[in-house]
Amino acid sequence: MSLTITRRLVGGLLKVAFATLERVAPGPGSVLATRIWLTPPHTSPAAPGPTGGRRSTVPVNGSTVAVEEWGEGPAVFLLHGWGRTRRDFDAFVPPLVEAGFRVIAVEASGHGDSAPGPQGGRRSLLPEFIDALSAVTDRAGPAYAIVAHSAGAASAARAVLDGLRTEHLVLLAPMGNLLDYTAVLRPTLGFGRRIDAGFHRRLEQRSGRPLTDFDVAEGVAGRVDLPPMLVVHDQTDRRNPYSDGVRIAAAWPGAELCPTTGLGHVRMLRDPAVVEAVVTFLRK
Repeated sequence: MSLTITRRLVGGLLKVAFATLERVAPGPGSVLATRIWLTPPHTSPAAPGPTGGRRSTVPVNGSTVAVEEWGEGPAVFLLHGWGRTRRDFDAFVPPLVEAGFRVIAVEASGHGDSAPGPQGGRRSLLPEFIDALSAVTDRAGPAYAIVAHSAGAASAARAVLDGLRTEHLVLLAPMGNLLDYTAVLRPTLGFGRRIDAGFHRRLEQRSGRPLTDFDVAEGVAGRVDLPPMLVVHDQTDRRNPYSDGVRIAAAWPGAELCPTTGLGHVRMLRDPAVVEAVVTFLRK
């Protein structure tokens, strides 16, 4: 059976199950929806990264997260996206080291080589991205810059809004308003308002904060103490729409927007022009 047919079959069965749960058991339905949301897509193990990396772990929330470090100099922290790993930033490491930076790649709980976090197994939440980044910058900082992708970008921006100090911030294909993304789960799985209400309530309980906190553009309002920011977003990104990056860059005081075309959501991380733009921004 082809992978496409298998996915369609599984998707169809899930919709039937959620339609039934919506009618007779919305509580268990919201538990299942939350569990699905917390589970990142599996990323296949990548080839070994740049040579000379120094690997370690940092304690976070009673567990540990994986860290890899290269070079010497001002510290640039790298944070991957949802379901991804530190290997996504391999193309950035040699140019940043050559530019005189110490590069520190962080993996959030439940991702890559990091141990499971409070959610258990390979599950995670955006606050755990924030916790991982904050713990590693406390250990290896101060941060000269943070470069983050997708959900990691939203988490990094939220961490800065919460008080994490850095001199520069680079967001690559950032996620916008989190509620726009959770809203997609309802038609995807086929549940209704009863499960949806429980799903959002459980997600906020597990996060320990309102989901609206992860709308970076809204969180910027009135702030004048924020570091310079570069936003790189592809106009053909089908995962996180280009409008998310535009909105964040417009809200963040003095932010620069660097649009690309034809790179999508992940390929930009391997694009030499994107890497060069980031290194140039950090060397200003």
